[in-house]
Amino acid sequence: MTRGDSDASASVDADCCGPAGAAPTDEVFGASLYGTDDRLGLPVEALTASLGCGNPMVVADLHEGEKVLDLGSGGGIDVLLSARRVGPRGYAYGVDMTDEMLELANANKARAGATNVEFLRGTIEDVPLPDGAVDVVISNCVINLSTDKPAVLGEMHRVLAPGGRIGIADVVAEDHLTPADRAERGSFIGCIAGALSRREYLDGLAAAGFVDAEVSFIHEAAPGMHSALIRARKPAPEEPPA
Repeated sequence: MTRGDSDASASVDADCCGPAGAAPTDEVFGASLYGTDDRLGLPVEALTASLGCGNPMVVADLHEGEKVLDLGSGGGIDVLLSARRVGPRGYAYGVDMTDEMLELANANKARAGATNVEFLRGTIEDVPLPDGAVDVVISNCVINLSTDKPAVLGEMHRVLAPGGRIGIADVVAEDHLTPADRAERGSFIGCIAGALSRREYLDGLAAAGFVDAEVSFIHEAAPGMHSALIRARKPAPEEPPA
């Protein structure tokens, strides 16, 4: 699944991430949320395909030699940025559910000359990687689209090595908004009606086995609905239960 996939949901507005009939706003969604240094050298096609709501690089804190997975990788912008940060000793995977996005991502991989990158066909609820395969999981404004968020959070925990971490950008609701309130706001800005609240996100991460979870609002996408940065860790084997 990736933001903008035609088959992500039968009810998703065609103008997913912006008011009906309008392009996504620069302040809330898109490649403008990345710094100049990040955008430098990336294929134009990867930048224009970005409809994310933040920059997961801000919270991922990637290091040389790490293995990274991007859920809902789309045109590949976050995978290519991750590959830069982890260097030739590291590796960056992207998972997407549509052949069209995988074709675009692989074309962008070739344009960027990235050799430590692989794009995989699959869903974020059933990731095609073995247990403990990566050190970091990132995602950019995709988890809110899933109809089975516990499965997504569980898959993130499964594919992470012990001690691994997540760095996610997503749309998150304020705790006082009911599901009906969120659905109402979804008619104003597409693709946000299924967003979790901050409390639901924190509880879901804890239920999946994560610790040290944080959800930080960065800007408002609709009244009471925010682009947010989410971080959490998978405990190392020697750590006591939370």
